[in-house]
Amino acid sequence: MVDHGNHPDVHRLDPEGAGAMVGIGGPSRPRGVRDLVAELALMPVEGGHRVAVISDAHRMTEDAQSALLKTLEEPPSDTTLILLADDEERLLPTVRSRCARVRLGTVGSRDIEQLLHDLGVADAPTAARLARLTGGRPGLAVTFASVPEAVTLRGEIARTLLDLTDQDPQARLAASRELMARATQLATLLASARDEASAASRPGRSTATKDPAPEPSADGRAGDRQGVREGGEPESSPGRKASASERRRALVLVLDIWLDLARDLALAERDATGMIRDMALLEELTAVGARIERGAADSALERLVRARELIDANVSPELVLDVALLQWPRATVAA
Repeated sequence: MVDHGNHPDVHRLDPEGAGAMVGIGGPSRPRGVRDLVAELALMPVEGGHRVAVISDAHRMTEDAQSALLKTLEEPPSDTTLILLADDEERLLPTVRSRCARVRLGTVGSRDIEQLLHDLGVADAPTAARLARLTGGRPGLAVTFASVPEAVTLRGEIARTLLDLTDQDPQARLAASRELMARATQLATLLASARDEASAASRPGRSTATKDPAPEPSADGRAGDRQGVREGGEPESSPGRKASASERRRALVLVLDIWLDLARDLALAERDATGMIRDMALLEELTAVGARIERGAADSALERLVRARELIDANVSPELVLDVALLQWPRATVAA
């Protein structure tokens, strides 16, 4: 029941809305902290204990955090509250002081390889690559293993970003549309894979027919797959522009890939190629690393971390992407 999300004594609160935030909630508002507090005021249904989980707690608004303070200080009896946060500094000091910290690290590459082997979703070379590529995140590795075209799309985004080190500002800004289109498609593929995995775990699940994966175009790129219109525009539904939450989700994916790429580029600059995550890009990373100024990748990494923070702070995705593209290192030596 817990796995399926319908246990009456396990209460989850997830980000909602265009900004993907955890709000204060209440009447006529998306579900938020006030709704969770009201649920915890009721008696347990199945047993004598209840658990409340706030996903991405660092995305709570200040009003929501303030509304949670009294419950954190004096929680209902036999109740455990779990706040999952990637960045605890974005939680109010008064919230942090009322919580016990449990830090969770990434999983070792060998353990992820073994997991993929045990699940039978990847052969040994693929498991080794995905274990490095996903940076210690086993859930993401399993998802990528189940959707190989998602790995292809990720590689296309990374290669596009590397190619832009040789481009002028106009070409960089023109590439933003393609990047967002491919990231939107990647987000859709990953979400579908997670939904299918969740449905597969439910008893009595009926078998569904899955459309075959589209073939790559002649140039080896994923090109005009379903989900991207001709010209690189993200496809949602006819005549509908992608929502703010969809654009934000797409840019978060781009930035996550970009951060890994900048890290690998910084390692390539230092000839520390053994620590590079995406070994499929080793040749390109080495070539670009030799053509940019020393330390440029380190500076880019810092700026991309800041860009990720701006997205979490609800800054326009298009503005953040344009600035990041213009600040991306440019080759100073001809290829």
